[in-house]
Amino acid sequence: MHVSASERGLVRLFAVDLPSEEVEAFRESVFDGDGELIDWPLANALGAFDLDEDYIELFNVRDLEGLGLPGYMVQGLGISERDVQEDGNRLSAQRGWVLVVLSSAFGRTEQTLSPRRPLRWLGTYKEEGARVRYDPLPSAGAKGAPLDVPPKPVTSNPYKTVLLAILALPAAALVLGLLFLWGSAK
Repeated sequence: MHVSASERGLVRLFAVDLPSEEVEAFRESVFDGDGELIDWPLANALGAFDLDEDYIELFNVRDLEGLGLPGYMVQGLGISERDVQEDGNRLSAQRGWVLVVLSSAFGRTEQTLSPRRPLRWLGTYKEEGARVRYDPLPSAGAKGAPLDVPPKPVTSNPYKTVLLAILALPAAALVLGLLFLWGSAK
């Protein structure tokens, strides 16, 4: 499975063929004393060398009470209902643990995945973009042609005002200094 650096909006779905008591060890990454990643069974099984755990989900399908895997994919992941219906029977029959990997999990790093046991690929789906609706505006003031509004008068440039103030300060200080010297000379 190729992941391009510009990939967006894809959702990869895998069955995780492990007993529940082994899933936690599969999920956990192991670090050394310096915080360097030593081992991550999940990333190893996926064949990914750059994987952000914030964009993956690992859960038991039975936790989707009433919603089911197809419903979660549509409502929770934003996948087109039509796309999910094509695989609906197979997805509804899925039991046990599943892994959801979003495109963002690869951190815009091009890589080739080589999934192996205990992962079993179920499908790759595209997130559905938000549909744009153009409803009429509710206000009567929003109807008709725009009014002829006179152009806004040109105001002074605040940068010029600051520049003039900066130049005027030394001149004012010079005039005050001369007045002080003239007054003390008398």
